[in-house]
Amino acid sequence: MADPELHVLVLLGLAGFLAGWVDAVVGGGGLVQLPALLLGMPGATPAQVLATNKFGSVWGTATASVTYYRRIRPDLRTALPMAGVAYVGAVGGALIGLHIPKSLFNPIILVMLVVVGAYTLLKPSVGELTRLRWSGARHTTAAVLTGFVIGVYDGALGPGTGSFLVFALVGLLGYAFLEASAKAKIANLATNLGALTVFAPGGHVVWTVGAVMAVMNLAGGYVGARTAVARGSRFVRVVFIVVVTAFVIRIGGDLLGLW
Repeated sequence: MADPELHVLVLLGLAGFLAGWVDAVVGGGGLVQLPALLLGMPGATPAQVLATNKFGSVWGTATASVTYYRRIRPDLRTALPMAGVAYVGAVGGALIGLHIPKSLFNPIILVMLVVVGAYTLLKPSVGELTRLRWSGARHTTAAVLTGFVIGVYDGALGPGTGSFLVFALVGLLGYAFLEASAKAKIANLATNLGALTVFAPGGHVVWTVGAVMAVMNLAGGYVGARTAVARGSRFVRVVFIVVVTAFVIRIGGDLLGLW
């Protein structure tokens, strides 16, 4: 496909910055970036949109991962096994994503977002402090299984992956929101790399758009991670609820044909 016009690239860059910020704070930047790419590249194939989204996202996620690690120092004994298995899941998911219509996933995403948003609202103390539910091998096993399942989803479609990772680490494993965000970024970096392992060699990345999105996503990821670290878990929880609510409205409106 032909490269978009300059004003379209500028708007896509702004969307990339916002997506990087949202992704770094609480995850789910793909639900900002993917719709922007669909609007800005109407002639692109689904594989091109997914691949270009991943190429832009991986830079912001990498920046946020480094920033979180330097300031939060998350326990890598959980984060690295989770990320490794998430990478494998994302490779498999990307292979699936090349062959399935993306419209089938919207109802599933909507239900998942409603559930995680309601749980967070109804349990205001969740994510304020780290209260791990398991330890040792059971804890690592739960983290690895979570990474694999969400990795498959991210490779196949992707929107909301960061939010689902944060929610799983908070609601299932018992982490505080800030520490969960730090570990989620490492796992999300792995899932983005896993998807690109499939998409990039297949020639699906639109490189001009991908480069713009990458630079702006990187900037947004850096600013977002510093904001989250400075403001703490309560701030991340509030942003999480706002972002999930916005995603529910957007996807629900799509399904009802409101826009």
